[in-house]
Amino acid sequence: MAPEPSLLTMDGITKSFPGVRALDGVDLEVRAGETHCLLGQNGAGKSTLIKVLAGVHRPDGGTVRWRGTPFAPRSPIAALRRGIATLHQELDLVEGLSVAENIHLGQEPTTAGFLVRASVARAATARLLTRLGHPGIDPDAAVGSLSAARRQIVSLARALSHDARLIVMDEPTAALDPDEVENLFRVVRDLTAAGVAVVHISHRLEEIRRIGDRVTVLKDGRSVATGLPARTTPTRDIVALMTGRNVEYAFPPRPAAPPAARDPLEPVLRVRSLTRAGEFASLDLELRPGEIVGLAGLVGSGRSEILETVYGARRPTAGEVLVDGVRLRPGSVRSAVRAGIGLAPEERKAQGLLPAESVTRNVTLACLDRFSRGGWIDRAAERAAARGATRSLALRPDDPGIPVRNLSGGNQQKAVLARWLLRGCKVLLLDEPTRGVDVGARAELYAVIRALADDGLAVLLVSSEVPEVLGLADRVLVLREGRVVHTAAAADLDEHRVLDLVMAS
Repeated sequence: MAPEPSLLTMDGITKSFPGVRALDGVDLEVRAGETHCLLGQNGAGKSTLIKVLAGVHRPDGGTVRWRGTPFAPRSPIAALRRGIATLHQELDLVEGLSVAENIHLGQEPTTAGFLVRASVARAATARLLTRLGHPGIDPDAAVGSLSAARRQIVSLARALSHDARLIVMDEPTAALDPDEVENLFRVVRDLTAAGVAVVHISHRLEEIRRIGDRVTVLKDGRSVATGLPARTTPTRDIVALMTGRNVEYAFPPRPAAPPAARDPLEPVLRVRSLTRAGEFASLDLELRPGEIVGLAGLVGSGRSEILETVYGARRPTAGEVLVDGVRLRPGSVRSAVRAGIGLAPEERKAQGLLPAESVTRNVTLACLDRFSRGGWIDRAAERAAARGATRSLALRPDDPGIPVRNLSGGNQQKAVLARWLLRGCKVLLLDEPTRGVDVGARAELYAVIRALADDGLAVLLVSSEVPEVLGLADRVLVLREGRVVHTAAAADLDEHRVLDLVMAS
């Protein structure tokens, strides 16, 4: 049987943002009536490519053809009107409106230019929901009252109300239980049988086998394979295509013996049965002075949420955090900081720094009381302390008076680290420590982190870069869907093994 004709072709798509080349010649071809799976690690370019297709971004180069003709949507509405609908992971539904109102939002039925009665929209909604096999969803129900699975169906109905011929689904099963996933896949099969094309984005390789027809793999902004058969391409081959990087990782040598073997010190940090409903569950963790423990997992696995809960920025549903045997007050940053916990957050500029303030003010932020005399800040003592902390980390330029926004990404991260060194923290939580840091500065940061651990600091590390976790950590906890599925010495793991574990292939 001859293959279905191409519905969409994207050839040589490029897109750059300041300092970042997000897409570097991506090819994608989607046929009518197929489920085409788009795979790639975090940062591979999947989201940018989909935003180009949906009219959110305009490409810098390359060509797009839709049903055989050139296609350059200037907005998501323009793409939708041509038959391309995108269901984002965070569904863009209005919770306070009804199902029918959401489905017809912006395209309310009219007669002679006037809005017709709501009964017409309800009847049209009922027909769409029946087509999708969910006649039990009430068109008058508020979307905010529906389960995650039923919201997915409402989004699909809205796409079909626009006569969508291609539906992009970004991690559609992330919040669904197994039965809901089966129902969604049944709907997808019915849609493709009717000639609708689906682009399915997922990190779960077992889903690709069940629902996919062909696969395109992105890595570092490039399509490294396209049109692979989803059901017969070996998992090992797909994982190999997704790994491999142009960036060289230069890690400092790991100690010959793990910290626990070198020194029988008691754990400085104990996490017992820590749970935050919907994000992670039953986490048990011990961290000793001088040890670096890495958390490896995909976006949505609970990595960052764990760090923020240990830090007190999120309140746990259950469990406890102890520092030196003392239980911290749940959901209290003040309690965590006083006990000796510091956090370098993922969004460094938005959450970790005051960009317009000086390096000195950013470094001393967590211990200003140390320089207070009768309600006044001893500026000379503050500057001297900040300079000592930044020089110990070789922060450049060596001028604590300049605004921190003028520093490079690597030196901004050093300013955050200097803050916690000055505070005298015992446990350092690092969330994506080299994000936005150039290649040369990475090796320098790696050396700083290892040196801090060698001086007795306990480090809990999160990174989307699996080689970074394996290269820096002494021990690794692998997370999948909010639970630890494997624990091992970093030296006993490799990138392929970690990816196999997090994807449950």
